[in-house]
Formats: sequence, C-alpha cells, structure tokens
Amino acid sequence: MIDAHQHFWRISRGDYGWMDDSVAAIRRDHLPADLHPLAEKGGIDGTVLVQAAPTVEETLFLLEIADRTPLVRGVVGWIDLEGDVDAQLQRIGHPALRGIRPMLQDIADTAWVLRERVIEGLRKVAARGLRMDALITPRHLPVIDRLARLIPALPIVVDHCAKPVFPITDAWRSGIASLAVHPQIFCKLSGLANECGRDWSADSLRPVADHVIGAFGANRVMWGSDWPVLNLAGNYERWLAVAQQIVAPGDHAKVFGGSATQFYDL
Repeated sequence: MIDAHQHFWRISRGDYGWMDDSVAAIRRDHLPADLHPLAEKGGIDGTVLVQAAPTVEETLFLLEIADRTPLVRGVVGWIDLEGDVDAQLQRIGHPALRGIRPMLQDIADTAWVLRERVIEGLRKVAARGLRMDALITPRHLPVIDRLARLIPALPIVVDHCAKPVFPITDAWRSGIASLAVHPQIFCKLSGLANECGRDWSADSLRPVADHVIGAFGANRVMWGSDWPVLNLAGNYERWLAVAQQIVAPGDHAKVFGGSATQFYDL
C-alpha cells in the first residue's frame, strides 16, 4: 500500500509562507516519527513525500529525510520554472526525486504554467524523466488540458482531484473528463476532507471518487492522505477507512498502491 501524498515540515526552517493563523492547528513540526505509527496501523508500506514550500532548500530538506526514512519511496520537490532549470535540477538531483510541484493554486495568474519560459522549463523536467504534480483548483482545469497538449511527454498528476467545490458542479465534472482524455494525466484521491469541510462522510465524498475513477480508470487514480494538512478536517485512520469504503474492492490494489507505483516508478 502506498500513500501517494504526504508532507513533513520543520517550522524553524522558515519558508512556509502559507502557515498563517488559519492553519494554527497544524503549525508545528511534523516529521517521520509522527507518521510512522499511523502508517504502520494503516498497513502503509511506502509514501510519496511532497513539497510544502516554494524553495529548493525545502526540497533538499525532504531529500535528506528520504535518505534516512525507508517509508519514503519518492519525493516531489520544487524548482523555479522561470529560473535556471538545469542548474536547479542538477542541485536537487537525487535517486529519490520523482517530480516537481509548482504551487499553482497560489499563483494569481491562472495561465502562468503556460508561459513560454515555464513551458521550456517543464520540457527540461520531462527530459530528465521527472513528473509534475498539479496543485490546482477548478479554474486551472482548462489550463492543464492545454499543458498536456503542449508537452505530451510530461506525466502529470492532479492533486486533490483539483479541489472541487461541494456539492460538485457540472463544470468540474467536464473539466476532469477533459483531462482524463490524456493518457499521461493521473489523479490523486486526496485532500477531499478539507475541501468538503468537517461534516465530510463517505456519502458526501463518494460522487467525487466515482467520477474520477470513472473518468481516469482505477489504474490512473491513486490514494493520498495529504497528512498532516488532513488533520484540519479529520485524521489518518478515518480518511483511509472512508477511502477504502468509497473505492470498489476490485479497484483497491490499483488505487491504494499500483497506480502510484506505476506513475512515480517507485
């Protein structure tokens, strides 16, 4: 079993600009010792550790953690795609590095990722055999569709099902369906508790799971905890149990391990 999306952070590093009072409940260090008992109880064999700060320094911090944490099977880092991409990729070159994640949800220009300089950078990312995590909201769905057409060699995974608004809309449904047409795009079944709110349940989240699995197929959908951000709206044990409930038993092997292993080459 693979948790395809989790974070670690050490607050004193000082580059987590998004950690304001609205996330006070998780504004403390979260490190491997905090996750290990949760992963063990859930039967998790490995994780994908994802960046939480837009700095190369944080990526190096995560790669250091991967070196001493067997649970971490891969790291998704960050680079400045408008900077010297070759130099940055050289700096963070590491066997555990599996991809990069520009924090698109925090960039005011919805079409930023389509800028010529960024496209050039992402072509270099793809040429290195790396992938892109798309941290997006529904406004970005047409943009990622265009990106996939421009760089078909770039594997992309949509984080958190593109953070749908609840109740889900026809626009979100059609946007997801458009992305699923591209064979290089996968989707993470993650982050939904936070988007739905504290009253989330299997019944409220099942329409999202049904739609993304119906669109992409279970072989291109992967489960992630989004821990410890998850703790703002729930906990690891409950989200894993609900996810296992809303995903058909015949799809468990793919959604809870196989798809992430394939996409990230774990």
